[in-house]
Amino acid sequence: MHRQSPPDNLDTAETRRILDAVTALAAEDARIETGVPLSGLTTFRIGGPAAGLRRIRTPQEAAEFLEIARARRIPVLCLGGGSNVLIDDRGFCGLVLRMEIDAVSAEGGSVTAGAGLAFDDLIAWTLDRGLTGLEFASGIPGSVGGAVAGNAGCYGHEIGEFLTAALVLGRDGALRRIPGADLGFSYRHSRLKESGELLLEVVLRLQKGDIAAARAVREEKLAERRVKHPWDEPCAGSYFKNLDPAAPGERRRAAGQLLDQAGVHGLRVGGAAIFPRHANIIVNTGEATCRDVLELAALMKERVRERFGVELQEEVRHIPWGGDPGLICG
Repeated sequence: MHRQSPPDNLDTAETRRILDAVTALAAEDARIETGVPLSGLTTFRIGGPAAGLRRIRTPQEAAEFLEIARARRIPVLCLGGGSNVLIDDRGFCGLVLRMEIDAVSAEGGSVTAGAGLAFDDLIAWTLDRGLTGLEFASGIPGSVGGAVAGNAGCYGHEIGEFLTAALVLGRDGALRRIPGADLGFSYRHSRLKESGELLLEVVLRLQKGDIAAARAVREEKLAERRVKHPWDEPCAGSYFKNLDPAAPGERRRAAGQLLDQAGVHGLRVGGAAIFPRHANIIVNTGEATCRDVLELAALMKERVRERFGVELQEEVRHIPWGGDPGLICG
């Protein structure tokens, strides 16, 4: 089940301590950027500034960064492609680790990719090298790390099916290569969502196949996304998870279908609005705030609850201004 972000419960003294610690760290390390607007690092284009931000390009840099943050008790947020997240209007009171490990290589059907690589770029890269399997996910936004952490999928497939190994950084600062089966994949979930481990690199098993057919599938999926999903308005993707099947063996019930039947089309709060062609997508029409989105999402949930007696669960994760120390998210 999706775990909500921790509440914003920092008092004034703790806030000041964290901000002072980030300021002191930035004075010691020129690689720490301060006051970076997180709206520019998310697909929603919403969110205030990070107290500090560090771009990470190697596993060793990630280990060093998190060791320092833990020693100084500074909360950490990891951002890759910035999809499926909603940043607070005040920003994030802590350090943002910007995942930019994006190397990719292949040996036979085994593909190794950095967690910061754009997921759709990985799909295109594998097809260019004659490897098939991922084309079903064409057009899914975000990074490889975010896709794996949330077990991204569509059309009956999920990324977890292809994962054979992962390089993670544990809370104890140790780098570990673990089998893909140990990540506990389930619908839109992996253990990475609550374990505090940072995903750095993945190994996927693909296969040589009919590239012409695979490219046709890719073009079909991209075309479908152009119709169903916004291409010129910022959004975070589907806001709510699909519901569990009504009976064993049946398909999941689409949250968008329930929202459509509940009459959410046309709803708007401030700059946040329901996308006209998909009832489960909230778009930023230009000036949306985090508060606008949260209020609109609450209204959507209320409509479905009243109509069907069902409680929708968020797929998009709200990141509050004050998170618990050591917070890691995909």
